[in-house]
Amino acid sequence: MLKAQRKAYVPFRHAPLLLRPNAVTPSSTLDPIKLLKLSADTTNLKIGKTIHAHLIVTYQATENNIIEVNSLINFYAKVNQVSIAHNLFDRMPERNVVSWSALMTGYLLNGFSLKVITLLKDMVSEANVSPNEYIFAIAISSCCDRGRLEEGRQCHGLLLKTGFSFHNYVRNALVSMYSKCSVVQDAMGVWNEVPVNDIVAYNSILSRLVENGYLMEGLEVLRSMVSESLKWDKVTFVNAFSLCASLKNLRLGLHVHGKMLTSDVDCDAYVSSAIINMYGKCGKSLMARGLFNGLQSRNVVLWTAVMAAYFQNGCFEEALNLFSKMEQENVKSNEFTHAVLLNACAGLSALRNGSLLHGHSEKSGFKHHVMVGNALINMYAKSGDIEAAKNVFSDMMHRDIITWNAMICGFSHHGLGKKTLLVFYDMLAAEENPNYVTFTGVLSACGHLGLVQEGFYYLHHLMKRFGVQPGLEHYTCIVSLLSKTGQLNEAWNFMRTAPVKWDVVAWRTLLNACHVHQNYGLGRWVAEFVLEMDPNDVGTYTLLSNIYAKEKRWDGVVKIRKLMRDKNIKKEPGVSWIEIGNVTHIFTSEDNKHPDYGQTYQKVKELLAMIKPLGYTPDIVLGVLWETYQPPWWLKDIEHVRSPTRAILGHGNQAVIDLTQLDCYSFKKNISKLLLL
Repeated sequence: MLKAQRKAYVPFRHAPLLLRPNAVTPSSTLDPIKLLKLSADTTNLKIGKTIHAHLIVTYQATENNIIEVNSLINFYAKVNQVSIAHNLFDRMPERNVVSWSALMTGYLLNGFSLKVITLLKDMVSEANVSPNEYIFAIAISSCCDRGRLEEGRQCHGLLLKTGFSFHNYVRNALVSMYSKCSVVQDAMGVWNEVPVNDIVAYNSILSRLVENGYLMEGLEVLRSMVSESLKWDKVTFVNAFSLCASLKNLRLGLHVHGKMLTSDVDCDAYVSSAIINMYGKCGKSLMARGLFNGLQSRNVVLWTAVMAAYFQNGCFEEALNLFSKMEQENVKSNEFTHAVLLNACAGLSALRNGSLLHGHSEKSGFKHHVMVGNALINMYAKSGDIEAAKNVFSDMMHRDIITWNAMICGFSHHGLGKKTLLVFYDMLAAEENPNYVTFTGVLSACGHLGLVQEGFYYLHHLMKRFGVQPGLEHYTCIVSLLSKTGQLNEAWNFMRTAPVKWDVVAWRTLLNACHVHQNYGLGRWVAEFVLEMDPNDVGTYTLLSNIYAKEKRWDGVVKIRKLMRDKNIKKEPGVSWIEIGNVTHIFTSEDNKHPDYGQTYQKVKELLAMIKPLGYTPDIVLGVLWETYQPPWWLKDIEHVRSPTRAILGHGNQAVIDLTQLDCYSFKKNISKLLLL
């Protein structure tokens, strides 16, 4: 590859010779047209301007020399100097189809899609030149934004009149345009108009469908490829693996992998990364690692693919450990690597590791990459430092929908409802359209603030305005909103009438609210309904037992506990950890191996005595159990030992509040007040 690049640059050494008087008739090495094309392909502005100067002094750049001027337009368009290209175009007394094609391509490459459509209209209105299939392909490619769908349809109609719609690249452009505009029926209609067995065309439609989320249609195309016995190339296999990954279809992925092994396609880094990604998305991180270990040459793309596979399957520590091995092998990381690692730190709530990676990202020059910024916001928000997340968000020069969602969901996760809505309003002001995830965070914020009317407005009106179909998460947020405001009957009626199939989480949300707001009658009914859906849900048994205890129906408590014993339903051991002084302390239920075990539980006892005057009373069920089971049984709840551990190790003014257990919220709220005094 490097040898080919050196060969391509050889003519550039002779380019200055074009300015000499005797260079009027250049040799093939110094052909200005070829040099302009090479300058355009390599985006070498300096050499291209040198050639332009030569054409001027030799009178070859006059408006009548169409070939030379077209070459100049093509050059300037491809080196981001489209305004110069347009000036040259405007001065031409006569233009051919190449002139129009070069300028339209330049505008397309520079992101001015609307200008491409304007040029097509101007071209059609000129009687002396007609657009060909290349012009139509460029114009259709410029209509891939949702806002340009109507123009795309008009181009399609004009194509049908001119007869150019049968060309493969035109048809591929139409398929791409309709797919990206989310009109998959029209995309498949174009595809089915003309039967072909061209592997390039199949690759195009398959990649577009997978890229835009039309997986069932992609599967249909894949079946057609198999039925026509086409010879698959490298691109085909990569697209097929991407489809399997998106479908999370391991069986199909194994079949495609087997087909590839029996083919003559080279399993290079490009293909291998697609296979690793497929196994990772299908939940087989060990298979992904096994494939990776068997590769002789491993670049940063492959390392990152395996880290991503670990991350997708919750193996966050393995992803971070793999990064250490990558550095030992002197493989330089890229922005994708850092994004995966930062998200792994978010999964571990590992603030220290995330902060170190933040510094590493800045030193590596990835500070302004959007995906790295998004991962930083996610990491800081999930690691408890929401202010750091906000600072990263504020410093970002460019933001995409993921950036806004990360900040909105981060504030919402921290219970900062007002700040969540302020970011949402800023997002709308920035003309960024919210999506499914955005409204999940916004509705959750309404729940924190108790904004019932606003919540229903967002659900029924604003989501409809932006074309977002409400899903289970959104309806569950409304149930939570009504439950938190004590409107339990309204929540119950909403669940009966909402057009969604509820899961256990939604019903348990209402059950928790019944327990908090002491609506025990409804709570018992909801609990029984949940247990019909999930007979082994330990949390529901515990809450139902608490409800019976609050009603002093001890026979009900005994009945529930006997039922749990008979079904062998036990509370899963919990695991918790906390970082103090660059050391991660890990706790498990009934943990007696930690070096500070004795001190920690002694501190819990002291804190219990100190917070009772602040209004803390244990849950009544815990109170009953206290009489039956002596300490340290109750003190073995891991969620009660993290904050005391901070206090013991000299960080008592930074108590962590993390609501995960039934009685923990009240306990931690009071000790946090105490430690902050």
